[in-house]
Amino acid sequence: MNILVTGASKGIGRAIAQELKDIGKVFVTARTEAALKELGAEGYCLCDLTKDTEKLAEFIQANKIDVLINNAGEYIYGGIDEMTRSKIESIFKTDLEAPAYLISQAVPFMKEQKWGRIINIGSISGVMGEANASLYSAAKAGLIGLTKALALELAEYNITVNTINPGWVDTELGNNSIDESEFSKEEILECIPQRRFVKPEEIAKLTRYLISDDAKGITGQSINLCAGLSVGI
Repeated sequence: MNILVTGASKGIGRAIAQELKDIGKVFVTARTEAALKELGAEGYCLCDLTKDTEKLAEFIQANKIDVLINNAGEYIYGGIDEMTRSKIESIFKTDLEAPAYLISQAVPFMKEQKWGRIINIGSISGVMGEANASLYSAAKAGLIGLTKALALELAEYNITVNTINPGWVDTELGNNSIDESEFSKEEILECIPQRRFVKPEEIAKLTRYLISDDAKGITGQSINLCAGLSVGI
């Protein structure tokens, strides 16, 4: 299988790329070339999803990608009245428009061979909503809707489509979002039933399972991997 992981230079994407190296040819994409080279993947495409999606589409077609993992994402914290047109356009392009377009470019080959896996990395914010992160919540909620519809559309071709919704994750993005918020890490931990942040490796291992033949009956699902955050407090 030919696997593409977007946003693979760090955090969740990097963990996924490393986890999947032994089950197929792993290709990666991100905006930082040095970090991509360090991964030692089969190949990489230097790409900014707000403007380089055509370049990445060609890369997908050339390498016959049949496992697409839409991990790249952008997070913006602030009240809706603070959001400019450029911020709105940027987050929707990265978190929803780009994944949808990349799927449209990968699906023809998947259909042709009657097999494929599409895994979108969403967020618990797209399930529950997050005050002062309305754009992020909306984009990730859209990803869940896209997943459900595409699972129905592609089921007959043996293509599964699922979304993993992490809660607070122990990554640079997760820690930066704490810095931007009005709450301390200790206050956030008090709201998480397991009193811990999810590790990127946990998401990577779930991704591996969803690719496997053991998970062929799982499609159209929105799976919360959030240390209990989505259940309540």
